[in-house]
Amino acid sequence: MTTYFSPPARRQSSLMRLFSILSFISLITGSAGALPKEKMIGSSSLSACMENSQFTVSQFDVLYTPNNSTLQYSFDGTSSIEGNVFIVMEIIVYGYTAYTKKIDPCAEKFASLCPMRAGPVTLPPSAINASNFVSSIPGVAFTIPDIDGLARITIDLAEDMRPVACLEAELSNGQTVHQNAVSWVTAVIAGSGLAASAITSGLGHSNTAAHVAANALSLFGYFQSQALCAMVAVKLPPVVRSWTQNFVWSMGVIRVGFMQNVLHWYIQATGGKPDLLFQNLDRVNVQIMKRGLEFTKRAFTAVETVKNIIVKRSGDQGTYSQGEFIDVTGISRVAFLSRIEQTNLFMTGLAFFVAFVVVVVLIVVGFKFGLELCVRKLNLAKGSKFAEFRKGWKIVLKGILYRIVLIGFPQLTILCLWELTVRDSPAAIVLALVFFLVTLALLSWASYKVIRLAQHSINMHKSPVVILYSDPASLNRWGFLYVQFKGSCYYWIIPMLGYIFIKGIFIAFAQSKGTVQSIALVLIEGVYLVAVSYFRPWMDRKVNVFNISICVINFVNSIFLMIFSGIFKEPALVRGVLGVVFFVMNAIFALVLLILVLVATIYALVSKNPDTRYQPMRDDRASFIKSNPEMVGSTELDALGATARGDHKSTRDLDEDDSSAGGRSGEYGAAGVPLPPSQAPSHYSNSQYAGSTHGDGGDYEKRYHSPSPYQQQADRPFLSAGGPQRGAPSPTRTPQGFGEFPSYGGGGGYNNNQQQQGQNNQRWQVGAGYDH
Repeated sequence: MTTYFSPPARRQSSLMRLFSILSFISLITGSAGALPKEKMIGSSSLSACMENSQFTVSQFDVLYTPNNSTLQYSFDGTSSIEGNVFIVMEIIVYGYTAYTKKIDPCAEKFASLCPMRAGPVTLPPSAINASNFVSSIPGVAFTIPDIDGLARITIDLAEDMRPVACLEAELSNGQTVHQNAVSWVTAVIAGSGLAASAITSGLGHSNTAAHVAANALSLFGYFQSQALCAMVAVKLPPVVRSWTQNFVWSMGVIRVGFMQNVLHWYIQATGGKPDLLFQNLDRVNVQIMKRGLEFTKRAFTAVETVKNIIVKRSGDQGTYSQGEFIDVTGISRVAFLSRIEQTNLFMTGLAFFVAFVVVVVLIVVGFKFGLELCVRKLNLAKGSKFAEFRKGWKIVLKGILYRIVLIGFPQLTILCLWELTVRDSPAAIVLALVFFLVTLALLSWASYKVIRLAQHSINMHKSPVVILYSDPASLNRWGFLYVQFKGSCYYWIIPMLGYIFIKGIFIAFAQSKGTVQSIALVLIEGVYLVAVSYFRPWMDRKVNVFNISICVINFVNSIFLMIFSGIFKEPALVRGVLGVVFFVMNAIFALVLLILVLVATIYALVSKNPDTRYQPMRDDRASFIKSNPEMVGSTELDALGATARGDHKSTRDLDEDDSSAGGRSGEYGAAGVPLPPSQAPSHYSNSQYAGSTHGDGGDYEKRYHSPSPYQQQADRPFLSAGGPQRGAPSPTRTPQGFGEFPSYGGGGGYNNNQQQQGQNNQRWQVGAGYDH
């Protein structure tokens, strides 16, 4: 046996410096529960590293323990090699060959390998002294999570030293950044942000609710972008693979044992062929480093649990031949690392989406009836700020469901389109088509409604915010599409949906072309980053910085993915270092985002007036959202807001077509549900309406402003004297469209009792162009 190890001094020094730079990672990611009792480096899965390899392995284990300086190895394989051979074992860490050992099977008295014969080959568990290995690898290598190391075995013919077989295995030290705690913390903080926005909105703090919701949604979108990186079909460094796996929960990829049994049965019962990879881990070599390895107790327990949970059935397909190499990459890699059979992945994501929708509906319905119980039975919460929710909870529920559809759009786009390529079963294909088309149709319809409302508002008032924010039904139902954007960029939901949809297409349909995926992502992320940097579409400077920063990180991540695809043929060292940079950069950035959202969430819940933390929007949307009937308009814009919210009967719902405008009673809002008392319009007859288009008449002007020369104009942008005419606004109106209000007709049959009744209510609907 010949043993040698003589790396150049400069190379070893560079390796030591690299480990010094990376050592802090083990300090911030390690935990007592994740550390093994004994330091180790090992592997239990092989992949071929040369074409036409004449040696295949069905079982392989290698384990080095520095405490006793022992290198243990064993394998079972099949050989087509005849004659004496030499076996060369190399340990490569972050691109450096840290250890090399040349083994002569005859000198070591390996009878099955001296000479090597065609047929099955078994190397029983053996252990050799590798004390010189201790000086080759720094101690931190045993604690750095997801170390980028390889064990490469080359078989050379003894007569001419020609390589006839090459196998390599990714090494692991049992440490990983893929931790369930990370997934739980990120999910809880993102969910709490969305919940806090709903609560603060119900309490009347609309500005706070809009900011918290915008940041929480952006945070959720960032988590989904991390999960998309895991789904790209390129060979990721181990630390990148493990880090991005922490966020696949945002795509509905969550393993529940009993659910996997049910989905296994469903795929089989509907004509599919369920995969059985986890039942054949002892027969195949999966060409990826598994999260846990069989040489650790923790990993062994996990694998055995998977095997025991999935029960074999007669007629199941998906069996594997002995020693078969299984290549998992992209979405199939995500499924494997999540311990979910590939044929169950789509149904798992879909099931969790449906379950989330059901849970949210139950929570909203339960909250509504809980409030009713407090008011009617326990005499509590009377006059609560949730009174508007009690009256219009169905509209609120519709808006929440639309928001969930928007959050789940990346998940459904990728999984549904990917299902069309893998075709697990006919029923799964039908479900994929139905959910994808329904989701796309709902969001397209909602976007169309927002554009329609905004264009109508621009035509009437030369500003999109008047109608978008003055109608509570439209705001509750469609507001999720535009409240996070500034008034002039109400349309930005369309570019955002297009951005998500195009990314989903490449990830779903190009799973066999990792390089194409990575290049496409660079182009998509680059174009979107330029667009958001130019338009800055979000509501204010802080939210713009928050979201543009996410876009910058996504663009940088896409560049990393393109490098990982091998298109530049980078050295292994560059790949390993960039993998660490990817992890550190995204870990720090995610931590900052989590802290920002968490602080905003806590402040929104505990502060008596959280709106003071945020500056008013420059588009003055607050002037149209105000719902306090006691508030006196101190500016002409506030007076416009009061007018936009309306002082007379609503004749139609903007969400309806012209043909369905009639038939509304005065106590029904824009969505056809009873308005709360604070929003109910005043009652008056058609003759009264003809005399005064806008209700309160001169009393309104006494409250808000003194007469102006423009008040005698009968063709203002949002007021039409002389009855319920639906003519177009006069071209003689001033360019601003704000601040001047015409006379309300002097009463025109509108009696004082009805006027007093109208003043006691909050009127939203008429005066903003809703009668057109």
